[in-house]
Amino acid sequence: MLWIKALHIVFISSWFAGLFYLPRIFVNLAMETDAAANQRLMLMAQKLYRFMTILMIPALVLGLILWLYYGIGKDSVWMHLKVALVFVLIGYHHFCRRLLRQFERGENTRSHIWYRWFNELPVLGMFAVVILVVVKPFN
Repeated sequence: MLWIKALHIVFISSWFAGLFYLPRIFVNLAMETDAAANQRLMLMAQKLYRFMTILMIPALVLGLILWLYYGIGKDSVWMHLKVALVFVLIGYHHFCRRLLRQFERGENTRSHIWYRWFNELPVLGMFAVVILVVVKPFN
């Protein structure tokens, strides 16, 4: 079980690195006027999105194994809240894809300031999930 936990933490951390960085690329895409730089940023964003999606899958599978097979957090309020937040984070991940597609089509209408605020949401999500897992309030 400790190997599963360790791998879960590694994949979650890696996935979150993508969730933190992709919106930063969006900030730069929203500000960029040079076509060559825009193309380079777009390629970075596309590759990062694919890579972070690949990282998300084992993170979720390993988390499900810990919860459903090993019973970690079984019947605990904190675990149900964590799962709800994970669904929100998955939604954030997929919303990033939608934003990326808008950039690809040249249809972005949001400012770099909006993306700066959007970039802070996964920080709040990670903060809440870590508190739930470590402190286990509502236990």
